[in-house]
Amino acid sequence: MAMIEAVEISKIYSMGDISVNALERVSLTIEKGEFVAIMGPSGSGKSTFMNILGCLDKPTSGRYLLEDIDVSHLKRDELADIRKKKIGFVFQGFNLLPRTSAIENVELPMLYDGLSLKDRRQKAMVALKLVGLEGREHHHPNQLSGGQQQRVAIARALVNTAPVILADEPTGNLDTKTSVEIMEFLTKLNKESGITIILITHEHDIAAYSRRIIRFLDGRIISDEPRKRP
Repeated sequence: MAMIEAVEISKIYSMGDISVNALERVSLTIEKGEFVAIMGPSGSGKSTFMNILGCLDKPTSGRYLLEDIDVSHLKRDELADIRKKKIGFVFQGFNLLPRTSAIENVELPMLYDGLSLKDRRQKAMVALKLVGLEGREHHHPNQLSGGQQQRVAIARALVNTAPVILADEPTGNLDTKTSVEIMEFLTKLNKESGITIILITHEHDIAAYSRRIIRFLDGRIISDEPRKRP
């Protein structure tokens, strides 16, 4: 079953009299449960494509279907609702509130869902336990290691049981040992929970954890190769 289907997606940015083609007629399908890495140099279009997949931006032309829902031309509020229900985001910089505990950071996506504090706290604890941070729920970010902070960010992405995680350079601020730990966890999460993971990275050793590597250059896909993984 297709989780994501991009059909002839183009994105044009206008800067005065100049038009920049960030994406040119990009088409691909990502199946439910895949682990995909997207690579390419700066300016290749990969970040623009990720923003469209994350419903943070809309294509100039083409169609984007997320679980058979055409989100290409939805209104801002509708896109926000799709993001909340179907997409979890993990960023290079963790994006945690510094004066807020781990469990409160994980609760953030649920604040506008009408859930009681008790229900939010229970769901957040389940997510923190899943990422191995049970017992650290009341620690603030400055009391956690970089790897633990990224695990909090992953728990936050998981708390609404979104079927897709978009991870933008999730190991960019981590040392090699911690990067391996985070990637092994994402691999386990993908394998055991069936969550679709789409990873942006510049690093070949990080991309090697995926089952498929898609490379962008000048706004187009130049290669799309499956990988064998134990």
